[in-house]
Amino acid sequence: MSDINVMVVEDNEKNRKLMRVVLKSKGYNVIEAATGEEAISALKKQKPDIILMDIQLPGIDGITLVKQIRADTNTNDIPIIAVTAYAMKGDEQKILSCGCNDYISKPIDTHELPNIIEQYLRKT
Repeated sequence: MSDINVMVVEDNEKNRKLMRVVLKSKGYNVIEAATGEEAISALKKQKPDIILMDIQLPGIDGITLVKQIRADTNTNDIPIIAVTAYAMKGDEQKILSCGCNDYISKPIDTHELPNIIEQYLRKT
């Protein structure tokens, strides 16, 4: 499975580290970005197999970034899973309608995260 690249776009270092540890333990390569700008730069260098996207980012927010990824023919087919603390009524629909394939609320369930990633990798 070490040929699978997962991009984690998350500004919180502790959350990024948690996802990195969980993903690496499952054999995935992890590409990290702390900001939307870092994610855009990383996407120009390497196309991940799936993206875990925080919505509340400094600078370019996650929703804007998802729309940019979907508008680019080089990246528009990458599954994007929103990982966010936004859990109010209507937030999930808003996030999914911007182009995310799925939605995971924080705190992250470290047992469920790899299962969700697997579901999307099987579809592609």
